[in-house]
Amino acid sequence: MIVLGIESSCDETAAAVVDGGGVRSDVVSSQVDLHARWGGVVPEIASRAHLDRIGPVVRQALREAGIGLGSVEGVAVTCAPGLVGSLLVGVSYAKSLAFVRGLPLVGVHHLEGHLLAPFLSGGAPEFPFVALVVSGGHTALYRADGFGEYRTLGETRDDAAGEAFDKAAKLLGLPYPGGVVIDRLARGGDPAAVRFPRGMVGKGGLDFSFSGLKTALLQHVRTHGIPEGQGLADLCASYQEAIVDVLARKTLKAAERAGVGRIVLSGGVAANSRLRERMGRDGERHGLSVRLPEGRHCTDNAAMIAYAGRQRLVGGERHGLDLGVASTSSLERSIAPPPVA
Repeated sequence: MIVLGIESSCDETAAAVVDGGGVRSDVVSSQVDLHARWGGVVPEIASRAHLDRIGPVVRQALREAGIGLGSVEGVAVTCAPGLVGSLLVGVSYAKSLAFVRGLPLVGVHHLEGHLLAPFLSGGAPEFPFVALVVSGGHTALYRADGFGEYRTLGETRDDAAGEAFDKAAKLLGLPYPGGVVIDRLARGGDPAAVRFPRGMVGKGGLDFSFSGLKTALLQHVRTHGIPEGQGLADLCASYQEAIVDVLARKTLKAAERAGVGRIVLSGGVAANSRLRERMGRDGERHGLSVRLPEGRHCTDNAAMIAYAGRQRLVGGERHGLDLGVASTSSLERSIAPPPVA
C-alpha cells in the first residue's frame, strides 16, 4: 500500500510517501524563520503558514516519490495532539484528498509517529521495547508490545525536556530554536562546572519534572549574570547534563522494571548529541539494545506519520470524514478516533 502522510501539528508543514519498501519521499517545510523573532511558536502564525505551504509540500512529496496522486492508496494525517489551528489545516487537507479520490483515511497520534520513527531506518527494533519520547512538547516513557499496543510508564508533570532547553536558551539570550544552540555550545563546556538539581531522580518514580531546574538556572543567572565565552559553554554543558542525566536514568530504570532489554529513543530532543552518546553508553553498559532514529527523523516529519498510518491502514483501520482534532490525547487510547473539534 502506497500511503501519503501529512504532518502539521506544530510549526513544520510536512508530507511524505511511504510504501512497503520504505520511505519514497520526505518533505519538510520549516517555519523557524517565522517564529525566531518571538523566541517560540506563535499558533496563529503557524496555522496561517500551514495554509500557504501544505499544497506545495504535498505536491513536492508526490513528485519526489515519482508518482501522481492517482497512485496513492491511502492517506494518513496527524490529528492529535498539537496546536488545534495547525492540526485542522492538515486534517482538512487530508480529508479533502480522501473524499475526492475515494481513498481510505486514518488519523495518527503524533506521539505514535515519533515512537515508530526508528522503524524508518534499517533494522527495525523488535517488540517489546521501552520508548522514551522526548520533544519540545512531550516527555514520556512507554512500553510498546506491538503496533498500537502502548502503555504509559512515566511522563512529565510540568515542562517537557525540549521546553526546558528552549526556555533556558531564551533566558540566556541565545537564538531560537534554543535546544540546538545549547547542544552546540555544550560540546566545548564542562558538564560539572555548575551543579544543577536532578528533578525527581531519587524518588523512585518514572515521572519527570524540569520546572525546578529552570528555576535553578534563573537563580544562577540572577546571582552571577550571563557569562560569555568559556563560562557560557560551561553553563550550557552543566544545564544540559542535568536534563540528560534524568532522561537516561529514568529510561534505564523503566527498562529494568519492565523486564525489557530494548530501548527506543525518539522525538526532537533525541537529536541532542549528549543524550545520544549517554544512552548508547549506558545501554551498552547494562546489556541493553538502544535504537535511535536518524537525526532527520527525530524532529517532526511526515514519514513517521505515513509509516504509523500505513500500519493501521493495512490492519483495516479507517476513519470517516468526521475525523476531528484534539490538542491533548492519550497515546494509550490512540486506536480510537479523537473527538471532533
